Amino acid sequence: MSTTQLEGVTVATQASVYFDGKCVSHSLTMADGSKKSVGVVLPATLVFGTAAPEIMECVAGSCEYQLPGSTEWMTSSAGQTFHVPGNTQFQIRVSTVYHYICHYG
Repeated sequence: MSTTQLEGVTVATQASVYFDGKCVSHSLTMADGSKKSVGVVLPATLVFGTAAPEIMECVAGSCEYQLPGSTEWMTSSAGQTFHVPGNTQFQIRVSTVYHYICHYG
C-alpha cells in the first residue's frame, strides 16, 4: 500500500531540480527530525548517488532500477519499495511519471 499522506512535516518550499528538470523533489523534515523527500521523475534513464541509505517508495507510476553490483533491472510500482545502500549509485529508468517518497537513513 502506498503512503497517501504525511502528517506533521516541515516542507522546504523551494524544489530541488535535477537532471535538467527530469527529477523534481521537495525536502521534508518529520516531527521526529527524520528526513524524507517527495517528488517525481519524468521519463528518462538516470544515475543517482546516495550519501545515506535510502528506501524508495513508489506512490504512483512505476520505474525500473538497477542497484550497485547488479546487472539486473528490477521493477517498482505503486505500493512497492526498494532499498539503496549509502555512499553508492543506482540507475533508474522511467517510461511514465514516477512519483516517489525517499526515506533517508
